[in-house]
Amino acid sequence: MSAPLRILISGQHGQVSQALQQSLKDLGELVVLGRDQLDLSQPESIRQVVRRIKPDLIINAAAHTAVDQAESEPDLAFAINAKSPGVFAEEAAALGIPFIHYSTDYVFDGSKDEAWNETDTPNPLGVYGSSKLAGEQAIKAAGGQYLILRTSWVYSLTGRNFLLTMQRLLQEREKLTIVADQIGAPTWAGTIAQSTRALIERWHDGKPGAWGVYHLTASGQTSWFGFAQAIGRELTKAGKPCATLEPIPSNAYPTPATRPLNSRLDCSRLQREWGVSQPDWHNAMLECLAQQR
Repeated sequence: MSAPLRILISGQHGQVSQALQQSLKDLGELVVLGRDQLDLSQPESIRQVVRRIKPDLIINAAAHTAVDQAESEPDLAFAINAKSPGVFAEEAAALGIPFIHYSTDYVFDGSKDEAWNETDTPNPLGVYGSSKLAGEQAIKAAGGQYLILRTSWVYSLTGRNFLLTMQRLLQEREKLTIVADQIGAPTWAGTIAQSTRALIERWHDGKPGAWGVYHLTASGQTSWFGFAQAIGRELTKAGKPCATLEPIPSNAYPTPATRPLNSRLDCSRLQREWGVSQPDWHNAMLECLAQQR
């Protein structure tokens, strides 16, 4: 790569942001802004921050990701997930710089039998998915050079996520019931960060693919039950206690927000346009867990 970059990353302590900070640290200056420096619940405040920093690239790794909580606070969810990305995109377009934003499988209703591709019509089931879709639409309206990367089932060794929750509960309890009819690809935040770096390098080397919406998840598929089984197997291998797992349907575990049953995303377009492919979800999980030991 050529000259070092000044990269503005919104979000400081989230799973993807922390992974990005590790993956991108040698590309130049990372200006990482958390809630204290950048309040995404007040979208218009973003403009002066971006204009002051004058970055070469903006990555929005912040979001309102509490899916069930979003049902009871839609105004906050839309401010953070819809309005703020639009403002970032407008400022990036004005500066003539790229903007990278992360979206979600929740923009789809899960009714399709095959994996979802980028041309499928979104139909979110709840506030979270609706707010993320509105964010995508705001970015598209702003124009410019943007990448909207839809991912799914994100986990890491930090924060609150399925991997860490399962590790704890599997060792604390004798039996666990886990939803088995929701299918998708658990995606390590490290995979997202590594892929983002590859995309940045392609752009910085003057060989970008087409800008737009792309799917970025690990390859392969499983259910939440299958994911829990894989986590449990690693606990057993390490000589740790592990609960017995029992599969249940989604309707046996009601939540405020409805989840899509099919969250599989077809990521082949990212490979075709940008030459970036994703690892198998299970291999990525093992790579993640290796950093825990």
